[in-house]
Amino acid sequence: MFDKIRPLGDRVLVKRVPTEEKTASGLFIPDAAKEKAQMGAVMAIGSGRKDRDGRVIPLDVQVNDIIFFGKYAGTDAGDEFLIIKEDEILGVVQK
Repeated sequence: MFDKIRPLGDRVLVKRVPTEEKTASGLFIPDAAKEKAQMGAVMAIGSGRKDRDGRVIPLDVQVNDIIFFGKYAGTDAGDEFLIIKEDEILGVVQK
């Protein structure tokens, strides 16, 4: 679809993390029944949002953070990528 993309403003480029293909009991989930992942790795970030005075407020997430986002968040950018606004990010996964 594209070679490189740089998100603008408070947007974030996310690569979806694949979901488990097996249930806890060991049953395989068919492709038709799978939902899109709600977790992903931050691949690129914009410069940040601007306040009323025009100053740039940096984003709270960094490249390589693993984030959790809403089911209907963002815009698809290919099969495995998503561009979302920072306020659609629900949290950063910490291990």
